[in-house]
Amino acid sequence: MRKVQVCPYNPTWADKFNEEAIKLQQIFGDLLVHIYHIGSTSVPGLKAKPIIDIMPVVENITLVDTYNEGMQRIGYEPMGEYGIPMRRFFRKGGEDRTHHVHIFEIDSPEAIRHLAFRDYLRVNPAISESYGNLKQHLATQFPTDMERYIEGKNDFVKEIEAKAVKWYKESK
Repeated sequence: MRKVQVCPYNPTWADKFNEEAIKLQQIFGDLLVHIYHIGSTSVPGLKAKPIIDIMPVVENITLVDTYNEGMQRIGYEPMGEYGIPMRRFFRKGGEDRTHHVHIFEIDSPEAIRHLAFRDYLRVNPAISESYGNLKQHLATQFPTDMERYIEGKNDFVKEIEAKAVKWYKESK
């Protein structure tokens, strides 16, 4: 049973992302268009579960499957689409998860959604703080129930995502 752990922002999360991005670049090489640090650990000041979310983007998602063995060599478990069409998902650390890798094709709506949410929180510290406080409250309320934790933040996330995607598209 995984414990829901939400921590204060840790500046070393950016370093952990950079270290892992180098490993991913070595595995995927020219297949990669870009590698982004996403999720709560990518937003300075935001409370987060201490799992580094990484989003490489590629030209062709179907080619990613041929790199599963390389990902396994550096400790990742290939999970396929894992509930999101046209994504390849990898997780590292077993029950004590340390990293998630979400690979999408460039300009996919899912990739845009992740970047928009991240960037919106970065420029709206009051919303970021509210989100962090909600996560901390839910982690305290549901310390061993990840599903209830996720469900508890769903409405907030959907509302902010909608605003973020609109803002992101208007700012490009």
